[in-house]
Amino acid sequence: MLSLARRLWAEAISGAPSAGPFGGRAGPASVPRGMRVYAVGDIHGRLDLLEQMLGQIARDAEQAPNLLKYLVFLGDYVDRGPDSRLVIERLACGLPPAFGAVFLRGNHEDTMLGFLSDLRVAPGWLTYGGDATLESYGIPAPDPDAPTEHLQQAQMMLNSLLPAHHRAFLTGLRCHLTIGDYHFVHAGVRPGVPLDRQEDQDRLWIREAFLASRADHGKVVVHGHTIAPEPELLANRIGIDTGAYATNRLTALVLEGTDRRFLCTV
Repeated sequence: MLSLARRLWAEAISGAPSAGPFGGRAGPASVPRGMRVYAVGDIHGRLDLLEQMLGQIARDAEQAPNLLKYLVFLGDYVDRGPDSRLVIERLACGLPPAFGAVFLRGNHEDTMLGFLSDLRVAPGWLTYGGDATLESYGIPAPDPDAPTEHLQQAQMMLNSLLPAHHRAFLTGLRCHLTIGDYHFVHAGVRPGVPLDRQEDQDRLWIREAFLASRADHGKVVVHGHTIAPEPELLANRIGIDTGAYATNRLTALVLEGTDRRFLCTV
Protein backbone atom coordinates (compact mmCIF):
# COMPACT_ATOMS: atom_id res chain seq x y z
CA MET A 1 0.00 0.00 0.00
CA LEU A 2 2.83 2.40 0.85
CA SER A 3 4.52 1.85 -2.52
CA LEU A 4 1.19 2.45 -4.29
CA ALA A 5 0.70 5.67 -2.34
CA ARG A 6 4.15 6.89 -3.28
CA ARG A 7 3.61 6.04 -6.95
CA LEU A 8 0.23 7.81 -7.10
CA TRP A 9 1.63 10.85 -5.30
CA ALA A 10 4.60 11.04 -7.67
CA GLU A 11 2.30 10.81 -10.67
CA ALA A 12 -0.07 13.39 -9.24
CA ILE A 13 2.51 16.11 -8.67
CA SER A 14 4.73 15.48 -11.67
CA GLY A 15 2.31 16.38 -14.43
CA ALA A 16 3.27 19.38 -16.52
CA PRO A 17 0.55 21.68 -17.87
CA SER A 18 -1.34 19.92 -20.65
CA ALA A 19 -2.19 20.99 -24.19
CA GLY A 20 -2.69 24.59 -25.21
CA PRO A 21 -0.41 27.65 -24.98
CA PHE A 22 -0.70 27.67 -21.20
CA GLY A 23 -1.92 24.13 -20.67
CA GLY A 24 -5.64 24.29 -21.44
CA ARG A 25 -7.67 21.31 -20.27
CA ALA A 26 -9.86 19.14 -22.47
CA GLY A 27 -12.46 18.44 -19.74
CA PRO A 28 -13.38 19.14 -16.11
CA ALA A 29 -10.48 19.58 -13.73
CA SER A 30 -9.72 16.54 -11.60
CA VAL A 31 -7.27 14.95 -9.20
CA PRO A 32 -5.99 11.42 -9.84
CA ARG A 33 -8.31 8.51 -9.16
CA GLY A 34 -8.03 6.99 -5.72
CA MET A 35 -6.99 10.27 -4.06
CA ARG A 36 -8.74 12.87 -1.94
CA VAL A 37 -7.10 16.26 -1.39
CA TYR A 38 -7.94 18.67 1.42
CA ALA A 39 -6.62 22.20 0.80
CA VAL A 40 -6.73 24.41 3.91
CA GLY A 41 -6.86 28.20 3.77
CA ASP A 42 -5.13 30.90 5.81
CA ILE A 43 -4.97 30.02 9.53
CA HIS A 44 -3.26 33.15 10.93
CA GLY A 45 -2.53 31.97 14.44
CA ARG A 46 -5.95 30.48 15.17
CA LEU A 47 -5.09 27.13 16.73
CA ASP A 48 -8.68 26.69 17.86
CA LEU A 49 -9.96 26.82 14.28
CA LEU A 50 -7.16 24.61 13.02
CA GLU A 51 -8.11 21.96 15.59
CA GLN A 52 -11.76 22.20 14.54
CA MET A 53 -10.86 21.85 10.89
CA LEU A 54 -8.55 18.90 11.46
CA GLY A 55 -11.38 17.22 13.34
CA GLN A 56 -13.78 17.83 10.44
CA ILE A 57 -11.25 16.50 7.97
CA ALA A 58 -10.60 13.38 10.04
CA ARG A 59 -14.32 12.62 10.27
CA ASP A 60 -14.76 13.27 6.56
CA ALA A 61 -11.82 11.02 5.69
CA GLU A 62 -13.25 8.16 7.75
CA GLN A 63 -16.04 7.87 5.16
CA ALA A 64 -13.52 6.88 2.46
CA PRO A 65 -11.05 4.46 4.10
CA ASN A 66 -9.68 3.17 0.79
CA LEU A 67 -8.67 6.56 -0.62
CA LEU A 68 -5.24 8.15 -0.27
CA LYS A 69 -5.62 11.44 1.58
CA TYR A 70 -3.43 14.51 1.29
CA LEU A 71 -3.47 17.80 3.15
CA VAL A 72 -2.27 20.92 1.34
CA PHE A 73 -1.89 24.01 3.52
CA LEU A 74 -1.85 27.26 1.57
CA GLY A 75 0.28 29.37 3.91
CA ASP A 76 -0.19 32.26 6.35
CA TYR A 77 -0.01 30.12 9.47
CA VAL A 78 1.32 33.01 11.58
CA ASP A 79 0.41 36.61 12.56
CA ARG A 80 -2.81 38.31 13.62
CA GLY A 81 -4.28 35.46 15.70
CA PRO A 82 -3.02 34.66 19.22
CA ASP A 83 -1.38 31.25 18.74
CA SER A 84 1.16 31.38 15.92
CA ARG A 85 3.73 29.40 17.91
CA LEU A 86 1.23 26.65 18.69
CA VAL A 87 -0.04 26.53 15.10
CA ILE A 88 3.50 25.94 13.84
CA GLU A 89 4.04 23.30 16.51
CA ARG A 90 0.83 21.50 15.53
CA LEU A 91 1.62 21.55 11.83
CA ALA A 92 5.27 20.59 12.27
CA CYS A 93 4.72 17.76 14.75
CA GLY A 94 1.10 16.83 15.25
CA LEU A 95 -0.71 15.94 12.03
CA PRO A 96 -2.44 12.55 11.63
CA PRO A 97 0.03 9.99 10.24
CA ALA A 98 -2.58 8.62 7.84
CA PHE A 99 -2.39 11.82 5.76
CA GLY A 100 0.30 13.03 3.43
CA ALA A 101 0.90 16.75 3.92
CA VAL A 102 2.43 19.60 1.94
CA PHE A 103 2.94 23.06 3.43
CA LEU A 104 3.12 26.12 1.21
CA ARG A 105 4.72 29.43 2.14
CA GLY A 106 2.58 32.50 2.62
CA ASN A 107 3.68 36.11 2.51
CA HIS A 108 3.45 36.25 6.31
CA GLU A 109 5.91 33.38 6.79
CA ASP A 110 8.14 35.00 4.18
CA THR A 111 8.10 38.28 6.12
CA MET A 112 8.65 36.55 9.46
CA LEU A 113 11.72 34.83 8.06
CA GLY A 114 12.89 38.15 6.67
CA PHE A 115 12.60 39.76 10.10
CA LEU A 116 15.03 37.23 11.54
CA SER A 117 17.87 38.76 9.52
CA ASP A 118 16.68 42.13 8.21
CA LEU A 119 15.28 44.86 10.45
CA ARG A 120 14.00 46.78 7.44
CA VAL A 121 10.98 44.46 7.27
CA ALA A 122 10.12 45.04 10.96
CA PRO A 123 7.69 47.99 10.61
CA GLY A 124 5.58 46.28 7.95
CA TRP A 125 5.59 42.92 9.74
CA LEU A 126 4.63 44.41 13.09
CA THR A 127 1.86 46.47 11.50
CA TYR A 128 0.26 43.48 9.80
CA GLY A 129 0.26 40.95 12.62
CA GLY A 130 3.85 40.20 13.51
CA ASP A 131 3.27 41.66 16.97
CA ALA A 132 0.93 38.77 17.76
CA THR A 133 3.52 36.26 16.56
CA LEU A 134 6.23 37.75 18.78
CA GLU A 135 3.90 37.67 21.77
CA SER A 136 3.05 34.01 21.10
CA TYR A 137 6.76 33.28 21.63
CA GLY A 138 6.76 35.30 24.86
CA ILE A 139 8.47 38.33 23.31
CA PRO A 140 7.14 41.84 24.04
CA ALA A 141 6.27 43.37 20.68
CA PRO A 142 7.71 46.85 20.01
CA ASP A 143 5.71 49.45 18.13
CA PRO A 144 6.35 49.49 14.37
CA ASP A 145 7.96 52.94 14.72
CA ALA A 146 10.01 52.02 17.81
CA PRO A 147 13.71 52.94 17.94
CA THR A 148 16.04 50.62 16.10
CA GLU A 149 17.49 49.20 19.32
CA HIS A 150 14.03 48.04 20.43
CA LEU A 151 13.40 46.35 17.09
CA GLN A 152 16.82 44.75 17.23
CA GLN A 153 16.14 43.40 20.73
CA ALA A 154 12.93 41.74 19.51
CA GLN A 155 14.82 40.30 16.54
CA MET A 156 17.52 38.87 18.79
CA MET A 157 14.94 37.37 21.16
CA LEU A 158 13.04 35.69 18.33
CA ASN A 159 16.23 34.23 16.91
CA SER A 160 17.04 32.91 20.37
CA LEU A 161 13.58 31.56 21.28
CA LEU A 162 12.49 30.15 17.92
CA PRO A 163 12.83 26.35 18.25
CA ALA A 164 15.06 24.69 15.70
CA HIS A 165 12.20 22.58 14.34
CA HIS A 166 10.06 25.72 13.89
CA ARG A 167 12.85 27.36 11.91
CA ALA A 168 13.24 24.19 9.84
CA PHE A 169 9.50 24.11 9.19
CA LEU A 170 9.46 27.74 8.04
CA THR A 171 12.52 27.49 5.83
CA GLY A 172 11.28 24.23 4.27
CA LEU A 173 7.96 25.62 3.03
CA ARG A 174 7.28 25.24 -0.70
CA CYS A 175 5.99 28.05 -2.91
CA HIS A 176 3.75 25.98 -5.19
CA LEU A 177 2.38 22.51 -5.84
CA THR A 178 0.55 20.84 -8.72
CA ILE A 179 -1.76 17.86 -8.27
CA GLY A 180 -3.60 16.68 -11.36
CA ASP A 181 -5.39 19.65 -12.91
CA TYR A 182 -4.95 21.89 -9.85
CA HIS A 183 -2.11 24.27 -9.03
CA PHE A 184 -1.79 25.34 -5.40
CA VAL A 185 -0.14 28.61 -4.36
CA HIS A 186 -0.60 31.09 -1.56
CA ALA A 187 -1.61 34.25 -3.42
CA GLY A 188 -1.97 33.44 -7.12
CA VAL A 189 -0.07 33.54 -10.40
CA ARG A 190 0.83 36.14 -13.02
CA PRO A 191 -1.63 35.83 -15.95
CA GLY A 192 0.06 34.99 -19.25
CA VAL A 193 3.14 33.44 -17.63
CA PRO A 194 3.48 29.63 -17.75
CA LEU A 195 3.17 28.05 -14.33
CA ASP A 196 6.72 26.72 -14.35
CA ARG A 197 8.08 30.23 -14.99
CA GLN A 198 6.22 32.12 -12.28
CA GLU A 199 8.11 34.34 -9.84
CA ASP A 200 7.87 33.46 -6.15
CA GLN A 201 7.13 37.13 -5.43
CA ASP A 202 3.88 36.75 -7.37
CA ARG A 203 3.09 33.36 -5.85
CA LEU A 204 3.27 34.96 -2.40
CA TRP A 205 1.92 38.48 -2.95
CA ILE A 206 -0.07 39.00 -6.16
CA ARG A 207 -3.63 40.30 -5.92
CA GLU A 208 -5.44 42.48 -8.49
CA ALA A 209 -3.82 41.29 -11.72
CA PHE A 210 -4.57 37.69 -10.78
CA LEU A 211 -7.98 38.18 -9.18
CA ALA A 212 -9.32 40.21 -12.11
CA SER A 213 -8.07 37.80 -14.77
CA ARG A 214 -10.35 35.28 -16.45
CA ALA A 215 -7.48 33.74 -18.41
CA ASP A 216 -6.91 29.99 -18.47
CA HIS A 217 -3.77 29.48 -16.39
CA GLY A 218 -3.35 25.88 -17.55
CA LYS A 219 -4.51 24.51 -14.20
CA VAL A 220 -7.23 25.64 -11.82
CA VAL A 221 -5.34 27.76 -9.29
CA VAL A 222 -6.25 27.11 -5.65
CA HIS A 223 -5.20 30.00 -3.41
CA GLY A 224 -5.69 31.95 -0.22
CA HIS A 225 -4.26 35.41 0.62
CA THR A 226 -7.26 37.53 -0.40
CA ILE A 227 -10.21 37.43 1.98
CA ALA A 228 -13.72 36.85 0.71
CA PRO A 229 -16.86 36.16 2.78
CA GLU A 230 -17.43 32.87 0.95
CA PRO A 231 -15.12 30.54 -1.00
CA GLU A 232 -14.69 31.85 -4.55
CA LEU A 233 -15.30 29.21 -7.20
CA LEU A 234 -14.40 30.45 -10.70
CA ALA A 235 -13.46 28.66 -13.88
CA ASN A 236 -9.76 29.50 -13.52
CA ARG A 237 -9.29 29.79 -9.75
CA ILE A 238 -10.68 28.81 -6.35
CA GLY A 239 -10.06 31.17 -3.43
CA ILE A 240 -10.48 29.83 0.09
CA ASP A 241 -9.27 32.60 2.42
CA THR A 242 -12.41 33.43 4.41
CA GLY A 243 -10.64 35.61 6.99
CA ALA A 244 -10.45 33.03 9.76
CA TYR A 245 -8.57 35.22 12.24
CA ALA A 246 -11.45 37.75 12.25
CA THR A 247 -14.50 35.76 11.12
CA ASN A 248 -13.89 32.42 12.87
CA ARG A 249 -14.39 30.80 9.47
CA LEU A 250 -11.54 28.60 8.34
CA THR A 251 -12.25 26.93 4.99
CA ALA A 252 -10.95 23.79 3.33
CA LEU A 253 -11.52 22.70 -0.26
CA VAL A 254 -12.07 18.98 -0.78
CA LEU A 255 -11.13 17.55 -4.18
CA GLU A 256 -11.88 14.01 -5.33
CA GLY A 257 -12.00 13.06 -9.00
CA THR A 258 -13.91 15.93 -10.62
CA ASP A 259 -15.89 16.68 -7.45
CA ARG A 260 -15.37 19.81 -5.36
CA ARG A 261 -16.86 20.69 -2.00
CA PHE A 262 -15.98 22.74 1.07
CA LEU A 263 -15.58 22.28 4.80
CA CYS A 264 -15.88 25.33 7.05
CA THR A 265 -15.59 25.93 10.78
CA VAL A 266 -18.61 28.28 10.72
